[in-house]
Amino acid sequence: MDSTQKPLAVTAAAGWLLVLSLAGCSTTGDGASRFGDGVGYYWQSMVGHLDLVWRARPIDEVLARGDLPDRTRERLIAAKAIRRFAVSELGLPDNGSYTRYTELSRPFVTWGVVAAPELSLTLTRWCFPVAGCVTYRGYYSLADAEAYAARLVGRGLDTAVNGVPAYSTLGWFDDPLLSTFVNYPDTELARLVFHELAHQVVYLKGDSTFNESFATAVEQLGIERWLAHNGSAAQRDAWLQQQRRRADFLALLSRHRERLATLYASDRTDAEKRAGKATVFADLRADYAALKSGAWGGFTGYDRWFDRPLGNAHLGAVSTYSAWVPAFLQLFVEAGEAFPAFYRQVATLARLPAAERQAQLERLRASRADLATIRGSARAD
Repeated sequence: MDSTQKPLAVTAAAGWLLVLSLAGCSTTGDGASRFGDGVGYYWQSMVGHLDLVWRARPIDEVLARGDLPDRTRERLIAAKAIRRFAVSELGLPDNGSYTRYTELSRPFVTWGVVAAPELSLTLTRWCFPVAGCVTYRGYYSLADAEAYAARLVGRGLDTAVNGVPAYSTLGWFDDPLLSTFVNYPDTELARLVFHELAHQVVYLKGDSTFNESFATAVEQLGIERWLAHNGSAAQRDAWLQQQRRRADFLALLSRHRERLATLYASDRTDAEKRAGKATVFADLRADYAALKSGAWGGFTGYDRWFDRPLGNAHLGAVSTYSAWVPAFLQLFVEAGEAFPAFYRQVATLARLPAAERQAQLERLRASRADLATIRGSARAD
C-alpha cells in the first residue's frame, strides 16, 4: 500500500457506511418491494464504491506521470482550477472532494433506476439511513439496473434507467474526480462539480426535489459566475443558448405533465386514462419535433431523451431536478446575490415544517415568475 491510499479498515468502513445509505426500502404502496432487495444490492453498492476509493489518486500525483495523455492532463488541470473557484468564489466546501482522480472503463459511474405507477406522476421512493428517502436507486452495473427496472415493470410500474456520471456522498467521504465526466467541456465539468458540492452544503433528508433543485440552482449560478471570470464571449453565448433551449425543453415537458396530472386526477376509467396517456406522450413527441425543426433550427441535443419509450418516470426524473430551481434563484436574489447568505437562507428553509417550506418555495417561485414577466415587458418596450 502506498502513502496515498487510505488504510483498508477506513476504506472498508467508508464502503459499509455508503452501503447503509444506498440500500433501503420502497415507501410507496405501488407494488415495489417494501424492503431492500437482499445481500446482492448491499454487496454491489459496497464493492462499487470501494473500487472508486481504492483506485483514486491525488491529482498532482496523476499529473506527474510521464505517460499521461495530453488530453487527460489538460482536463485535470482545468478541474483543479474549477475546484479552487468553487471555494474562493462560490463558498463551496474546501475539503478533499474532487482533489483525487479515478479512471473507470465505463461511460457512467452508476445507473439510476426511477419508477412511478402507471397512472400517477408520483415517483417511487426508497428510504436509506443516511440519504433519507430518495426517488432513485443506484447500480454500478447497467445490467443490474436494467434487471431491477424490468422487475418493476413486471409489477406494473413505469421505469427509466439513466446513466449517472457522478454522485455525492454528502461530505461523508472525499468524492473523486472520475473519467466519466472529467473530459466534459469546461462549463459542463464545472456545472457537475458545483452541483455535487452543493449537496454537501445543504441536504434535506427525504426530499429529492428540494435537494436536486437547490444543487441545480447552484450549478447555474456558479456557471454564470465562472463564465464572467473565465469564459470567452463565445462560451457565454453558447451557455445562454443552452439555457434557452433547456427552458424550452422544461416548458414543453411541463405542459404535457400538467395534462397528465389532470387526466390521472379525473374520474375517467383506467382504460380511458391509458388511452389519454398514450395521446399525451404522442403529442409530446410531435411538439418536440416541431420545436426542434422550428425555433431550434434542427438542434438534436435532446434526441437521446426522446429516443426511448417514455412514461411517467421520465417526466418525474426531470421534474426532480428542475421544479424548485426558480424558487432558489429568487432566494439568491433576496440574499443579495451573496453565496454565504444564500446558503444560510436555504438551510433555514430546510429546517421549516414541510407545509411551511412548501409555501415559501411557492412564494419564491411566483416572485421569480413575476420578475421574469416584468423584465420581458421592459425588453418589449
